[in-house]
Amino acid sequence: MKAIRVHRSGEPDVLQLEELPTPKPGPGEVLVRVAAAGLNFIDVYQRRGWYAMPLPFTPGMEGAGVIEAIGPGVELFRTGNRVAWAMTVGAYAEYALVPAERLVHVPEDVTLEQAAAILLQGMTAHYLARSAFTLRKGDTALIHAAAGGTGQLLVQVARMCGARVIATVSSEAKAALAREAGADEVIIYTQQDFEAEVRRLTEGRGVDVVYDSVGRDTFLKGLSCLRPRGFMVLFGQSSGPVGDFDPQLLSQKGSLFLTRPTLAHYMLTRGELLWRSEEVFRWLREGAVRLRIDRTFPLEQAAEAHRYIEGRLTKGKVLLLP
Repeated sequence: MKAIRVHRSGEPDVLQLEELPTPKPGPGEVLVRVAAAGLNFIDVYQRRGWYAMPLPFTPGMEGAGVIEAIGPGVELFRTGNRVAWAMTVGAYAEYALVPAERLVHVPEDVTLEQAAAILLQGMTAHYLARSAFTLRKGDTALIHAAAGGTGQLLVQVARMCGARVIATVSSEAKAALAREAGADEVIIYTQQDFEAEVRRLTEGRGVDVVYDSVGRDTFLKGLSCLRPRGFMVLFGQSSGPVGDFDPQLLSQKGSLFLTRPTLAHYMLTRGELLWRSEEVFRWLREGAVRLRIDRTFPLEQAAEAHRYIEGRLTKGKVLLLP
């Protein structure tokens, strides 16, 4: 089978297409013929070595496809089932081994490309708005990178919760996407000081929560956008790691709360996985959230796909197609 392999940490060129033996599922495992793999910034962090991975490895934390073979002890699935998964590495390949406990069934009226495009980012939006900070009617949320794949979904879920959404984006074109997703206010941070704009839009009060997937470029100013006892939910670092900072700053800016969550810790049990995935698929099927697939790349162009998302060019979800 063809697969993308990483033998050393580094720039996108370390993503190499190789020919490997097709694996056989062991106990509790399922072999999936991959129809589509979703690209996420966690793939970039692993490739760069920001998240340590044993080398060599096949990237890709999200995918969808059809079950080709089942290992001993698997009772939840059968060959031919349409399935999807998130937070299990190995999707950048024609076939992937996935623990059965991490798989979910794909509803018949959801395509495999849609499933690969929405599962990880949809469940991320779900845990951010429902668990990391539980949004309620009347809350105000600042969402950075609101025109990206996760950002557009998070804006829609936040509005579904009754929150007022202030979004930041880098361009007029992306501002249109954020507004289409339902953002109440959109700040083009390349043209405006988002901290000053947030203070103006909230009449100096500040927002209840900041959802920050950007990291280094936005983190410190984001803290200044929060009301006293507000929540900073730092769930990514597309611009780079935040680096060291003095926790006393949280006190100085209003006894703020800071969390650095990841989806893996919000789907620790199969019950949590099913709760989040089933709600996300239901939202998609009912039209409560709209999914935008921005671009697809063939498997052999994985490096180009990484350059695309790292260049902050995305206007929705990016997929690799084996």
